[in-house]
Amino acid sequence: MIKKLVLAIAALAASTGFAFAQVDVNKADAAALDGVKGVGPSMSKAILEERGKGEFKDWADLQKRVKGMGDKKAAKLSEAGLQVNGKAKEGAAMAAKTEKPAKGAKEAKPAETKAM
Repeated sequence: MIKKLVLAIAALAASTGFAFAQVDVNKADAAALDGVKGVGPSMSKAILEERGKGEFKDWADLQKRVKGMGDKKAAKLSEAGLQVNGKAKEGAAMAAKTEKPAKGAKEAKPAETKAM
């Protein structure tokens, strides 16, 4: 009974840990773009229309050509798996790692070592 519960929890944790796939704006179709959290039908349409004029060179080019794609939005989309030419937006991964500890939680202090 406990073994089954542990296996079920492990399977759930594994499936949520890999919830998104990397999607390149220069290769993806509308369905793949819509699958990225934060990209809706109107943004995917705008991306595809602009891409029809020529591929995106980099994140700056994407942001310049797609209306509503500011720095914050681009960083969130990058964290959700969107890429330009196989690259994530610089600094986007750092935003995910700078979470504050839960309220009331104590931060662990490094262990002190004694010199011999």
